[in-house]
Amino acid sequence: MKYLRRLVWYISSRLLILFCVLGLMTMAFYFSMNATNIYIILKDGMAKRAQVVMMGADENLNAYFSPAYLERDALLIEARSGGSVYQNYYTIKGFDHRINLDSFWCWPWEDTARATITERIPAIDGKLKSSMREQAAATGLSLTGPKWQTTQYSVAMSRENGQWRIKNLQTIKILDAN
Repeated sequence: MKYLRRLVWYISSRLLILFCVLGLMTMAFYFSMNATNIYIILKDGMAKRAQVVMMGADENLNAYFSPAYLERDALLIEARSGGSVYQNYYTIKGFDHRINLDSFWCWPWEDTARATITERIPAIDGKLKSSMREQAAATGLSLTGPKWQTTQYSVAMSRENGQWRIKNLQTIKILDAN
């Protein structure tokens, strides 16, 4: 009886350890999967947003942002209504868009996530339109090329129908005008 009890205790303790390890591995897998998906949505979505603002591209941002957020994003509203400095004064051919994921958290079983990102565009391939030189000089705009403000955002995301979308971008601080 003593040996049977030891054998049962030995097997049950090893099974408990095995299930704990498997549980941690499963959580790590889902956390990594969510982190990768969220990073891709943030990187691609913010790049498309900058493209709409600077180049006036007719992009469908619904794959990255919730429709409620798109209706209240001041930068996008200004760009789509023709008030973008980039579109009015400059001819933009391309840009180098960068996102740094400063912090991120999402439990594997939840459909919401919070992240802190830093968006910067260190290089913009564009020049001032010749017809706008005098107006740009009068308003104090750069004659050499446009600049983008490096900004740190707090991002709220949610998973809707299996796809992550940005629900809210809140500016934490503007770091510089790059």
